[in-house]
Amino acid sequence: MHAEKIILETDQQGNLLQIPKLPPNAQLEAIFLVLNQSQPAPKRRKPSTLIAGKGKIIGDIDVPVATESEWDALN
Repeated sequence: MHAEKIILETDQQGNLLQIPKLPPNAQLEAIFLVLNQSQPAPKRRKPSTLIAGKGKIIGDIDVPVATESEWDALN
């Protein structure tokens, strides 16, 4: 068994523009990878209009609210 890379092109209806020459009396397995077709961008999620823009940061967000001695997981 050996692999051959063949790039096929189709028209607007999905028909092959050129039919490739294949070996006679052979059994072939084909896996098609679609080239140059970008994935649709994921939909951006938006916050609920009831809470959008209403949050406030109070204080320093880099400083922990509890000391290490207060954490049960560290003991």
